Amino acid sequence: MQNIEPLLRPARILLLEDSLLDVELISEHLAQLSPTPEIHRAFNRAGYVRALDEIEFDLILADFSLPDFDGMAALDMAHDRVPETPFIFVSGVLGEEAAIESFRRGATDYVLKQRMIRLASAVERALSESRERAERKRIEQHRELLVRELSHRVKNTMAMVMSIVRRTVKNSVSVDDYVENLMGRLRAMADAHALLFETNWKEAALQDVIYRTISAYIRNLDRISLTVGPSSTLDPKAALAFSMVLNELATNALKYGSLSNDSGRVVLNWSVTDDHEKQLNFEWREVGGPPAQEPTRTGFGTTLISRTIEYELQGKVATEYSPSGLVCKISWPLQDPAPPLPDGITSSYYSGSDKDVTH
Repeated sequence: MQNIEPLLRPARILLLEDSLLDVELISEHLAQLSPTPEIHRAFNRAGYVRALDEIEFDLILADFSLPDFDGMAALDMAHDRVPETPFIFVSGVLGEEAAIESFRRGATDYVLKQRMIRLASAVERALSESRERAERKRIEQHRELLVRELSHRVKNTMAMVMSIVRRTVKNSVSVDDYVENLMGRLRAMADAHALLFETNWKEAALQDVIYRTISAYIRNLDRISLTVGPSSTLDPKAALAFSMVLNELATNALKYGSLSNDSGRVVLNWSVTDDHEKQLNFEWREVGGPPAQEPTRTGFGTTLISRTIEYELQGKVATEYSPSGLVCKISWPLQDPAPPLPDGITSSYYSGSDKDVTH
């Protein structure tokens, strides 16, 4: 979006002029502009230098002949200190050679004092062109920032994908088993990214993250009982991480838990506490399925859940294996909203030893 602040406030103009009569004349012509610009006058070199150091100007107007230095020196000084600021000579005498040299050294325009009638239009055009250049530069800088951030995120995503591929294959009992597990994890990543892109990579509603992830695995949502807690949003990092956790829980429920038969259900709920810090508490409870049995070895699914919550979200995971079904309680501190595509994102839950693998 274009920054409209410079368009709304009066332009700040530095007028380098030693003649009070000419200052009044120039001011009268500039008063034709709307809004009327703020004019800051300097009448010698010291005042000019001080003004350049202390105030950010939108335009510089300068006489060519000055008592203690000339207009070309003022132009060179402006070019060195504020190269993006337009510079217009307003002079009683400016020969053709001097005019050509001034353009070569960066002047925007020149107005003869005998033809002061064109001053207002020259100033208005210079300000307009300056704003257009500034806006183009801002857009280009924003585009470069987005490209760098996108490159950073793609690298992280590819690293995550390669780690998931490598770890999933370790303990797969067959090609079909490997493909099923791998595709489920990749689909969870893709669905989470799709949701975040829909929100312009801003915060995503917790309820939307849950439904988007669960519905990819469970066609009959009647088997999911969700008690909606307080309105909560997740930043992109938390949304991606939590989606991967839900994927592992849903996959396990379909294979071994309450969704592996025709009558089991999953009961979900969350709450928010605010003791020392705001914390989200989420519970996944399976009912009506086979008894939950603690695995004899720690696999990649379990490792992914624990590392995601503990390292990515600085939270805690508590898992109960009961005769009525699996219960997984997850809590993590809710962070303040973060800007889109923040720098420094890392994916710690795919790092570590390759010995921690499972289905």
